[in-house]
Amino acid sequence: MPTLDVYNVDGKAVSKIDLNENVFGIEVNKDVMHEVVVNYLANQRQGTQSTLTRTEVRGGGIKPWRQKGTGRARQGSIRAPQWVGGGVAIGPKPRSYRYTVNKKVRQLALKSALSSKVQENELIVLDSLECSEYKTKQIASMLANLNVSEKALIVLPENDKKIVNSARNIRGVDTTFVGAINTYEVLNHTKCIILKDAVAKLEEVYA
Repeated sequence: MPTLDVYNVDGKAVSKIDLNENVFGIEVNKDVMHEVVVNYLANQRQGTQSTLTRTEVRGGGIKPWRQKGTGRARQGSIRAPQWVGGGVAIGPKPRSYRYTVNKKVRQLALKSALSSKVQENELIVLDSLECSEYKTKQIASMLANLNVSEKALIVLPENDKKIVNSARNIRGVDTTFVGAINTYEVLNHTKCIILKDAVAKLEEVYA
């Protein structure tokens, strides 16, 4: 069972916490994490790319020269794919790249990601975090006290607009909450700062 120090916003260890090994101490499955990350990125694609076929390119309604007798290859339109300015033969058209991954696979990937952060000493448990007003300075001070200078993900027990808005102006710092956390976000940040209450909720859902 992994045991970590619990820090306050001043960067001082105030207690210890035993993490559930079924969530934070499993064997890391890299293949599953890769599958889920690829799925996440595919689902983010807009799929709005589009090219014009020969029927959609303006012009080319007249045959450029007669069929026989010129010595040149026969042509029917100056908007055929082999012409400069012509249509694209087999180009991309708008489509959806979305596909689904089994729920148990997604859960295993998230637990693997959290466990990898624990193994690499990149998970920081925070006692509490409160913002009485919209102040970026409070979040920046907390990160400095924890010696966090890399990309960091702050995991909240629930969505808190004051914390989210206070942190969003800090480069490389993102926030999420237990109901929206995903494998890509965890792996895409060097440090994962998770509140003590969020740990309890994650263990309740995934253990």
